[in-house]
Amino acid sequence: MTSPSIGRAHAARLTRSLGICAVLIAPAVTLRVGGIETSPLVQLLVYGAAVVAASFLLAWAAEAAQKDISGGLAIAVLALIAVLPEYAVDLFYAYRAGSDPEYVQYAAANMTGSNRLLLGLGWPVVVLVALAAAKRLHKGSTRALHLEPGNRLELGFLMVAGVVAFLMPITGQIHIGFGLAVLAWFGYYLYRLTRGEVEEPHLVGTSAALGALSRIRRRIVLPGLFVVAAAVILLCAEPFATSLVDTGTQLGVDRFLLVQWLAPLSSEAPEFIIAIIFASRGNGAAAIATLISSKVNQWTLLVGSLPIAHLLGGGGSSLVLDSRQVEEMLLTSVQTMMGVALILALRFTRASAWTLLGLFAVQFAVTGTTGRLILSGVYALIAVAALVHHRRHVVPTFLAPFRPLPADAPEERVPQVAAR
Repeated sequence: MTSPSIGRAHAARLTRSLGICAVLIAPAVTLRVGGIETSPLVQLLVYGAAVVAASFLLAWAAEAAQKDISGGLAIAVLALIAVLPEYAVDLFYAYRAGSDPEYVQYAAANMTGSNRLLLGLGWPVVVLVALAAAKRLHKGSTRALHLEPGNRLELGFLMVAGVVAFLMPITGQIHIGFGLAVLAWFGYYLYRLTRGEVEEPHLVGTSAALGALSRIRRRIVLPGLFVVAAAVILLCAEPFATSLVDTGTQLGVDRFLLVQWLAPLSSEAPEFIIAIIFASRGNGAAAIATLISSKVNQWTLLVGSLPIAHLLGGGGSSLVLDSRQVEEMLLTSVQTMMGVALILALRFTRASAWTLLGLFAVQFAVTGTTGRLILSGVYALIAVAALVHHRRHVVPTFLAPFRPLPADAPEERVPQVAAR
């Protein structure tokens, strides 16, 4: 791994990064394999650190893997792999819910939290960083980040999934039939992305060090990292998820909120950090494309897998939601539609980013049924206004998944970042 063929700087970075991850993972493996019991808070910290470290391994390996697979598919695979830790935790809650109905709320909490965190925090922060980088690099102010014309495909898939998602709060359940339908939509999404050509990715940091390996070494090292990281996640997912609930009980903290925000934040931190690094180096369009693809994955693969995990855990054919979970699902669904509506023109403005970020922050101060419903109404009003404003882009976006690329007219091929 430290061969001169990849350069001393790359070798040093790779050794340092993998060493730090090994240090963070070792205590969790020791506790788990040794069957050592400790306090819930200590378990939360130890297993949480291991999950974060494994997430970084997955993210670095997935980034480097873009050198060998098609551009569009690479983005989807990267987005999928980067959120595998979150999926492992959420699927554990859904599986446990099959025998213990109390865990249904945690499955719903983790899913809605990760969705809202990704769009409400991840999207706007990446855009704001990209615009700041554009100002620095181009020596001029900026107002908007322009997406690539091909990103309309991801937006189209997200728009359809977002509309269908309203069936969950409307019916008050996540039925296995619904789950299979959105899983099929995810499968079709991957199929569409396989039609892209191999593109040279813009790698940074540890990902660049991995990418600098020779093809033969890379094809040995990357699968090894995937296997190690996946094993760590599978080993730590259950105790991490359980310790979240137990820590909430021990500290008197709302367990629903702890599961809703802490678990997704820890598992998605690597993805956010890598996306921010991309944006800071002037590659904001690729960064936001990765987060959009993650959102598609969450509304299809993650949501579709929950009722299956519930059934395998001994439950029925549906995850039945209580009134709190219905409200959370509604809030998450309207936030998604607002996010899509704001960027239908493939233009992510600074004002849109601040709006998403502001509303995301407000939800922590606005609690209770009335607060969630009012906030849902605000999201819905902004979404409708944005849909009306971008009405000529609604049909092309909705139809993008069903027609050949490119789905956009030539005049929509704009630069990554537009200067004022």
